[in-house]
Amino acid sequence: MSCSEQLATALDALDRVFASEAPSLVTGCTYCYGEQNFAELSGPLHLITDDMVSSVAQEVPDHWGDFPRLYRRLVPRILRSLVTGQLPVDEQLIASRLVQAGWTTWDLPLTEALRNVWSAWWQSTLHTHPSPVPVRESLSVITVATNSLRPWLDTWTATNTPAADAHLTDFVDDVMFEYEITDLRMGFYDEYDATAELLGWLLTEVRDRVADTRLDVPFLYEHLQAIQPQADEAT
Repeated sequence: MSCSEQLATALDALDRVFASEAPSLVTGCTYCYGEQNFAELSGPLHLITDDMVSSVAQEVPDHWGDFPRLYRRLVPRILRSLVTGQLPVDEQLIASRLVQAGWTTWDLPLTEALRNVWSAWWQSTLHTHPSPVPVRESLSVITVATNSLRPWLDTWTATNTPAADAHLTDFVDDVMFEYEITDLRMGFYDEYDATAELLGWLLTEVRDRVADTRLDVPFLYEHLQAIQPQADEAT
């Protein structure tokens, strides 16, 4: 089974598992939403318009009477649009909203289905270049959602494909612009400080896979040595 097929399978499984989330009466900010919107969100999932799903996907939690329950019910629609690059919302915001919805505290079948999507999406991204969602955004979403970066970097290290290397080239070119890598945070709200993990990874484990001499600038190594003890204490 190809990585794209594995992703499709994981998304289908997400649909099935989350189908147990029954409709409920949705309430919220009556200044931003009308009774018609609440009625739509309280009805069958497949009848909720894409525009309404996108609106909920990005809206601040306090606009809803029961934000975690509403977001949980819409997760399959939100995630399918997200990973296929069809959600007109900042990708990183979705991770922040999932954290705010407390997704890791949901029932085990739900969280397992979501974790399977994260893994399948990351594998599909590394095997597809260009990917529907740029690799930096994909990595940021998964990192913030799972509050972990190292496992995803390990997968990238182990994936020696032309697509993975092409993504690596793009990623380095992006984070080395004005040396952003020296203070790089992930997430819509800059929740995850990725500097030490990413810089150490780029300068050692995958250095020979990137033809970018900017990674050889001495001050990057000095910077890593200075921040590494702080990163070790944080973990």
